[in-house]
Amino acid sequence: MSDDTADSGAPSRIGRLLLGLGLALQASEDFRDIEDSIEYAESADVPMPDLAAPFASGMMLVGGLGVALWRFPRIATGAAAAFLAVVTPTMHDFWNAEEGSGSGERLAFFGNMAMLGGVLVFLREAYD
Repeated sequence: MSDDTADSGAPSRIGRLLLGLGLALQASEDFRDIEDSIEYAESADVPMPDLAAPFASGMMLVGGLGVALWRFPRIATGAAAAFLAVVTPTMHDFWNAEEGSGSGERLAFFGNMAMLGGVLVFLREAYD
């Protein structure tokens, strides 16, 4: 089956749309407040945060739109998976947070982990 015609039913299409839009909308929020995104990356000791934060948000935006629209699904799901696999433990390392201050990071970590699971399912679907 070609990338453009892969179809495993309505639940899969709805799931791809919801997951992809969620990723793309989060990326658009990051771009709206890019200075905060850069500061947040800087606080996590990300190298070259001025480049890394916009690049990561761009990767999430392109990956999310690609998943939602199911265009170039191997590239889109691969980009989303790479983004989530790197950002989740790097930016949301709740286990290193000060006592009592890690609940937001823990929630973000588990949310990203769930999205990564969904992206991996669709990555497999992209290769069917």
